[in-house]
Amino acid sequence: MTVMKKQGSLLLILAGLVLAGLVIAAVPSLRDRVVYHLDQWRVKAYYALFPPEEAVFQPGGTPDSTVTAVPVVNTLTPTIVSQPTAELLVVTPTVVVPTPTALPQSYIITDVKWQNQQGIDRWNYCAPANLYMALNYWGWSGTVYDVGDTMKPFQDDKNVMPYEMGDFILENTDYGAVIRYGGTLETIKNFIANGFPVLIEKGTYILETTTNRMGWMGHYNFVNGYDDGRGVFIIQDSLLGADYEIAYDVIEKEWRAFGNTFMLVYPPEREGEVFALLGDYADVSNSYQMSAQVAADETATLTGVDRFFAWFNRGSALVRLQDYNGAATAYDEAFRLYAELPDEERPWRMMWYQTGPYFAYFYTGRYQDVVDLADLTISAANQPYLEESWYWRGRAKAALGDLTGAQADICQSLEYHPGFPPAIEVSRNLGIFCP
Repeated sequence: MTVMKKQGSLLLILAGLVLAGLVIAAVPSLRDRVVYHLDQWRVKAYYALFPPEEAVFQPGGTPDSTVTAVPVVNTLTPTIVSQPTAELLVVTPTVVVPTPTALPQSYIITDVKWQNQQGIDRWNYCAPANLYMALNYWGWSGTVYDVGDTMKPFQDDKNVMPYEMGDFILENTDYGAVIRYGGTLETIKNFIANGFPVLIEKGTYILETTTNRMGWMGHYNFVNGYDDGRGVFIIQDSLLGADYEIAYDVIEKEWRAFGNTFMLVYPPEREGEVFALLGDYADVSNSYQMSAQVAADETATLTGVDRFFAWFNRGSALVRLQDYNGAATAYDEAFRLYAELPDEERPWRMMWYQTGPYFAYFYTGRYQDVVDLADLTISAANQPYLEESWYWRGRAKAALGDLTGAQADICQSLEYHPGFPPAIEVSRNLGIFCP
């Protein structure tokens, strides 16, 4: 009798579990929450077994000269994926440069609307939230979803690049945009004091829910004020809150991780004013040279993770100048320094946000280095929604003669970013069909 009671109780429990499962499956909000938490547990377990900070890329450094590359791939123009129209805009001769005046000690641009990247039903909405704030300030009538649905057609995409933000503006709005590198704190202040909020990309350490450790990741900030007396910028931080204050030395350190990248959004009738305020940054080639020199200077003066960033920035600046040999050498040194950093300081997500090493190694014939770096980046991500890494690995595999592997990777890139222009171009050149 006792056995029968136990069996009956077990059947009741199983029936209850089945019923609960059916209820969860029938209610989308419950299903989504359960799936989300199960996925979080899975990621935590994976990172506990395979700490991403421990994975280190070691460049081979040797061109794959013995391999017969697939000609159709290597005839593709080495277009820099991170170089959109927004970046290539140049100053027009008719611009009148205003007489420089002393900046006020403090200045705040009001009437900005803060957008939370978390309080919405979308994942990782940092870039859409920040771009929405920039557009909304100038009177754009769209929503944060209008931005995100276009820039992130695959909603779990790990990152949105600055060039994707610039392209969204130029292709979907009536506003102008310009992207530059190697900015300074004075650059930000100058634009703010003249009524132009500034978007910047930086790196920061936060407590991660997936690893329960402090970890590094990229983050956008919408900067709309500064105060020299207190030594702070006022930002609309989509993660930390509205009117968030950050010290000059902190933002300078965090901004370095992305080569001091900044973006301006502006009404078309104020384009001349923007380029006048850009000064030496107006000429895009000159801005690349300036950022390369700043990085070179910092490689000699900085230490630790900051020196790693300096060498990485040097490589990225040389990629933009299409000096791929110099860039590859700089990246080799950056990765050597990365391996020497303590695990907890390693910015292991670096290749989620900046893909310059792929350019440098590919265009110096180091295809296996491209494959190895992409392998590490994809495997460390666990949720490998990184269309750029799949794309570059596919190109490198094709150059090494592995057309089957190339097709799989290019198609995976297009799955994680439908319509991704570089992947579409390569698929057409290789005759790849993705189901």
